[in-house]
Amino acid sequence: MKAAFDVGSGTRHTRRMKYRTILLFGAPGAGKGTQGKILGTIPQFFHCACGDVFRSLKTDTAIGKIFLDYSGRGQLVPDEPTVKMWRHFIEGCTKSGRFRPKEDTLVLDGIPRNVAQAKILKHDLEVEGIFYLRCGEDEDLMHRLQRRALKENRLDDANLDVIRDRLKTYRLETKPVLEFYGKDLVTQVSADQAPAKVLSDILQKITSL
Repeated sequence: MKAAFDVGSGTRHTRRMKYRTILLFGAPGAGKGTQGKILGTIPQFFHCACGDVFRSLKTDTAIGKIFLDYSGRGQLVPDEPTVKMWRHFIEGCTKSGRFRPKEDTLVLDGIPRNVAQAKILKHDLEVEGIFYLRCGEDEDLMHRLQRRALKENRLDDANLDVIRDRLKTYRLETKPVLEFYGKDLVTQVSADQAPAKVLSDILQKITSL
């Protein structure tokens, strides 16, 4: 992070490095995590799933308790602790050498989850492209989430009422993020295809970014 001098105000301010970023976007259960994990194995790509970072938190910490409270009701964690936690995680990965901002492209899923977060992160992210994974029917998404809950022991995905609330929250709060970034950055990919075909569609576009 560099310090800069503002001649007009006579004050110093910090200027964050902007991370070259690709966003994986879509409703809960659309397959963002699956594609992100695969992309993260490719050299010079670093995958960060905000939900996984939250779930790794100790439940006896303040931020851990906040996550459990909101996720258990199918709601988004408030913006400030979400962004603070994300920045802390990225800084830790940078210091450990897992993420090399000058060489790597950051692959994000699960953040930003609303327009307010997108605005907060505008000084952190240089968004090069957004892959919008579209899934046809809510019933398909609900079945996917329940299967994932059983496979990965994610209890917040098992309750149908919580799932419905998560889908409602996605439409009301998360989907407007696409409009914030603009249609020129968005590539729509059918999430109803086999995961390998979804990956192929994403990789074809990534090579042109």
